Amino acid sequence: MRRWLPLLAVCLGTFMLLIDVTIVNVALPDMVGDLHASFGSLQWVVDAYALALAALVLGTGSVADLVGHRRAYVAGLVVFAASSLACGVAPGPTALIAARTVQGIGAAAMFATTFALLNRSYSGRDRGTAYGLWGAVSGASAAVGPIIGGLLTQGASWRWIFFVNLPVSVVAIVLSVVVFGDAGEPATGGPAVGGPATGGPATGGPAVGGPAGSRPAMGRRGVDVPGILTFTAAAGCATYALIRANENGWSSAATWWTLGLAAVLLVAFVAVESRSRGAMLDLALLRNRSFVGVLIAGLLMTFAAFAAFTYTSIWLQSVLGLSPIEAGLTGLPMSVMSFVVSATAGRRLHGTPPHRVIGGGLLCVGLGDALVALLVHGSAGWPALMPGFAVIGVGVGLVTPILGSVSMSLVPANRGGMAAGAVNTTRQLGFAFGIAALGSAFTVGARGSLSGRGVAGAARVARAVAGGQAPSLRGTVPAAARHALDEAVRAAAVAGVRGTFALAAAVGVVAAFLVLYLMRPDRSSSRTSGRAGEPAGAPEAVTAEPAGERPAGKRQAATVR
Repeated sequence: MRRWLPLLAVCLGTFMLLIDVTIVNVALPDMVGDLHASFGSLQWVVDAYALALAALVLGTGSVADLVGHRRAYVAGLVVFAASSLACGVAPGPTALIAARTVQGIGAAAMFATTFALLNRSYSGRDRGTAYGLWGAVSGASAAVGPIIGGLLTQGASWRWIFFVNLPVSVVAIVLSVVVFGDAGEPATGGPAVGGPATGGPATGGPAVGGPAGSRPAMGRRGVDVPGILTFTAAAGCATYALIRANENGWSSAATWWTLGLAAVLLVAFVAVESRSRGAMLDLALLRNRSFVGVLIAGLLMTFAAFAAFTYTSIWLQSVLGLSPIEAGLTGLPMSVMSFVVSATAGRRLHGTPPHRVIGGGLLCVGLGDALVALLVHGSAGWPALMPGFAVIGVGVGLVTPILGSVSMSLVPANRGGMAAGAVNTTRQLGFAFGIAALGSAFTVGARGSLSGRGVAGAARVARAVAGGQAPSLRGTVPAAARHALDEAVRAAAVAGVRGTFALAAAVGVVAAFLVLYLMRPDRSSSRTSGRAGEPAGAPEAVTAEPAGERPAGKRQAATVR
């Protein structure tokens, strides 16, 4: 059993940081009343964490490659625990948002080192099992977050959704210090690209995962501060613009100016990285269409699978009157299916081309979203969510563990932090962007329904419904008009939920076809793998062995294209 203690240490951190993405959702109505938060503050309590995690995980991954994965992971746990305490005692929305931002920084350091620690702790079939179990925990965490959040919010207080992190963090810190030893320390003295990283035999073939002409990971000169700053600013501006669009509409000049600034900052980031000797993201990796496919899968999976949870929770609690526990339990089908599929898919799908597994999983997510959009109508309640949530869970269970193993197979072992950071960055950006974009879809759907019923100030009422403030609307009209307003609000909320899942369904289906195209095996390229400038395009089968750690005799995963 001792050999699985590293997996336990990694899974504890993963579980905490991912449930904290969604655990807040069912507590939002209580937070609004307790902290007197506005709609904008309500969104930033969710988005501040997701944005900090998304914007910094890539940078912390590159830093972890320099200072050591174990050190970065433990430091992240310490920051996460301290900021969780600050969240729990926050006296107002500003303090809570600030603490959530710091919490996201700690989570970024933890998330960026996950794959590297698993790769250095396991090999062969044990590595496949470890990825499968990690994927089960990862896929189920976001879905089980609302359930735990509901239990803690209703049974104690919304503050306990943060306090509960403290004992778990202590256990994870102690376990990490004991079981990882020097396994997670810098790999600067490690093997050359294509050679064994854990003592296994060299493949004897071409350098796996190293793009032609890419700069070596060794000898990097410090932290890429300009890259971290420009990327963080770009991600922050883009998310802020989407949130402003929710509040002020897409006709707002401030929304478009901020989006334009985000685009400029993204160009600046690319320029910085192309000239930096210590770039936190080697842009040569983006010539590999399989790696690009993995990034797109991570971005759009979290958008399509999880972002809508915020708005279903608001609908269930503030409009239908469910308790936090009841609202959280609606996510149980997704959580169960995700866990079961992830835990079993690794062994059963061994040897299956990864583009089929990831593409099929994304298609399941999209179809599950479409099923919810079809079933939620009229006087529908929480049972209408169950079938679609189960199908989404199947898709999440298929995609989550494969993303990690495939991304690591496309880069050398000493770039593990960079690869993990890139993939996990897109996953968290997908959630942050999804919260904002689906908020717009909810508001548009609700406003259309209210306008059709002749409700005055339809845009204002729609924003209030999207912000979980439906109960307070009854006091704004005479008693004789309250029944009609209640009916209009219920219909508006249903229209809003349908709008969010319709958009999520479209995103999931488009993502599936993009991944199937980008990650398809390129046989002609495979035959010329190893020639300068002619690397192969995609890994041929699902494996859990990163570049430089593949035993002789196995088929080579493709080099970077």
